[in-house]
Amino acid sequence: MFRPLRLAAFALLALLIPAAVMAKPLLKTEVAVFAGGCFWCMENDMRGIPGVIKVESGYTGGHLKNPTYRDVTSETSGHYEAVRVTYDPARLQYDFLLYRYWKLVDPTDTGGQFCDRGPSYRPAVFVANAEQRKLAETSRAAAAKRLKRGKMATPILDLGAFWPAEAYHRDYAKRNAADYYAYRAACGRDARLRAVWGR
Repeated sequence: MFRPLRLAAFALLALLIPAAVMAKPLLKTEVAVFAGGCFWCMENDMRGIPGVIKVESGYTGGHLKNPTYRDVTSETSGHYEAVRVTYDPARLQYDFLLYRYWKLVDPTDTGGQFCDRGPSYRPAVFVANAEQRKLAETSRAAAAKRLKRGKMATPILDLGAFWPAEAYHRDYAKRNAADYYAYRAACGRDARLRAVWGR
């Protein structure tokens, strides 16, 4: 006797649930890629910016497919250690990410960053399109005027494939806080940033 009512109720739910799910708009995200020396540090520093959804350590800019950390640090693959920042453009603009990026690196150093030396540790902004390039070039020019010492030398490069780093590199600062902060202090990163940017 109640079976037709139950079937009707289930049929109505089957119609309403997909409609409710579809009514919720999908979050639109955008991506920015930066190299700034040790990707542990870049990952940790970028993660705290409001509007950032995810930060991934990885490799980009080289010629080797699926590079490993050993490949990259051998300085034969052409890759940079980099981070891929996924963010919500409704809450965070690309030009603010650029502004923050410059403050996290020594853009005058073409030989690496801080205690990490070699081509894979050089700073660079990787752009995915003409709009990002225009914003990056404007931001770089503004950052060059704010430097307290040295000359701007960080390139803006076209983004190619981004290869995520091995699992043991991801979220390193969160998983190994004591080791991470000891490394950062010993590397002189923060002291150098104060000298370059006057903070």
